[in-house]
Amino acid sequence: MATERLSMRQIREILRQKWALGLSHRAVAQSLGIGLGTISSVVTRAQGAGLDWPQVQPLSDDVLEGRLYGRPEVVGQRQRPAPDCAWIHAERRRPGVTLELLHLEYLERHPDGYRYTRFCDLYRAWLERRRLSMRQVHRAGEKCFVDYAGQRPRLIDPTTGEVIAVELFVAALGASNYTYAEATRTQQVPDWIASHTRAFAFFGGVTAAVVCDQLKSGVVVPCRYEPGLQRTYEDFAEHYGTAILPARPAKPRDKAKIEAGVLVAERWILARLRNETFFSLAALNARITELRTDLNNRLMRLYRASRRELFERLDQPALRPLPSEPFVYGEWIVVRVNIDYHVEVHRHYYSVPYELVHEGMEAWVSATTVELHHRGQRVAAHLRDDTPGRHTTNPAHMPKAHQQHLEWTPSRLIQWAGTIGPQTAALVTAILADRPHPEQGYRSCLGLLRLSRRDGAARLEAACARALIVGVRSYRHVDSILKHGLDRLPPPEPAEPLPLAPAHEHLRGRDYYQ
Repeated sequence: MATERLSMRQIREILRQKWALGLSHRAVAQSLGIGLGTISSVVTRAQGAGLDWPQVQPLSDDVLEGRLYGRPEVVGQRQRPAPDCAWIHAERRRPGVTLELLHLEYLERHPDGYRYTRFCDLYRAWLERRRLSMRQVHRAGEKCFVDYAGQRPRLIDPTTGEVIAVELFVAALGASNYTYAEATRTQQVPDWIASHTRAFAFFGGVTAAVVCDQLKSGVVVPCRYEPGLQRTYEDFAEHYGTAILPARPAKPRDKAKIEAGVLVAERWILARLRNETFFSLAALNARITELRTDLNNRLMRLYRASRRELFERLDQPALRPLPSEPFVYGEWIVVRVNIDYHVEVHRHYYSVPYELVHEGMEAWVSATTVELHHRGQRVAAHLRDDTPGRHTTNPAHMPKAHQQHLEWTPSRLIQWAGTIGPQTAALVTAILADRPHPEQGYRSCLGLLRLSRRDGAARLEAACARALIVGVRSYRHVDSILKHGLDRLPPPEPAEPLPLAPAHEHLRGRDYYQ
């Protein structure tokens, strides 16, 4: 993937994982599905621009792009001597021989050869072409593997007796196999993120990376080379200071640890629940907690130690601390600013600065707030309001001409109408009272103000008197009266009431039916 095709969000994530998390080029490339050369190019450009992570965070996308790509690209260096991968593979079988030792011997023969990271990458690429499998080495605190079990626990609806299948989320640490399991209603994004949060709380810390399958809740664009992460999942990883490493599709060896973890959870948790009945998710999870504790305390014959013992010895000291603030779940929605400088989110309308009319934006929606972002920068924030069809407007977002309308109040409008005449004041009062909300009548009343400037106060007073007599309550009717000169005609006589029917013995009246 060429650097020019990267989005600014991908570039920011590369720099965050490199500088804030301290990951290697290879780990970042695996996390984001981007080539090592592209990772190196972005980091080199950022370093050449004199940037670091604290400086990058407040920059807008335009400024950051200018800082990184304002200079011509660096011409690549000449080809270096390639390592003999077949010889390396044969030598690795000998006791005590490591890739680091073989790299030092390679540099003795070729002082201008590749550095260690590139040396290892060339060797692993050679192995991949020959379909050779390497045994994974899991370092303490490095990776947490997550997935859902294929078998599903069940609940019984206490009202209807319906059998409801739920999900079993499983997380396992790489070095110790320490396992977390819980039942959730669905595999949707809110449950997916919440399960991760509770798993990290159970472990008491955060791993450097999370390895997941390419399910839709975590990966919205499944791909072997460039998987696209779900946006909220990315925010979660940034909040916890970790990186997401999606496994390749149809490559169970990438996540063999969680494949085995799910199998163990199905055998030692779900199988033991087969004859038990649960009427709520809380009761099911309480029982799963008991079985999970027993699973982690069980002695593993291969290691001659329990998962808990290995966890306390290996993973626990190496875990990163939990963040001080809990992660706030929110969903991202792509929106566009309408001509009235508002965007629609769940059928409610929120204002943004009027200069952004017709611009595309991203809305981050949590349980309590709505934040609006334009090109990586937050431009507005509102309290969430789910009332459909209503508007939430910040006066600072309005043009100056629109802000002046806020100065009008019902009492001020009625007071102004009284300067023209009692009939105009009476009509303005009727218009405001006729609307569900007085603000909905402001525009009609301001329209009457314009009519007084066009036709004069005397004609407007006469037109308002005629409107009151005929029972109309709008600017349009008064404007029509003035345009047709009806204000100059004698006022219409009020309609006479219809005569009552004469009394008759067959007319019972309403009192008869009470």
